[in-house]
Order: sequence, then C-alpha cells, then structure tokens
Amino acid sequence: MTDADGPSPNAAKTGSPVVMVVAWLWVTVPFLYGLYQLAEKSSKLFE
Repeated sequence: MTDADGPSPNAAKTGSPVVMVVAWLWVTVPFLYGLYQLAEKSSKLFE
C-alpha cells in the first residue's frame, strides 16, 4: 500500500471552532424555524 492509497495525515484536522459554530447555526436555525412553522400551521388542523 502506498501513501496515495491511505488517508492524508491532514484529513483528521478540523476547522476553526468559530467556523464549526457558524456552520451548525447555518443549518440549525432554519431547521428550527421550519419546525416552528410546521407546528404552528399543523396545530390549526386540530382546532
């Protein structure tokens, strides 16, 4: 097995913690907003 076959030693590096927080917020905030909208609109079905 050569070096080209295995994972790069730099592959395990993670990004800056600030970038990770921004990335999680980028996904989580719209998801939670969507869940809120879904709950709000679906609750009207059961009134």
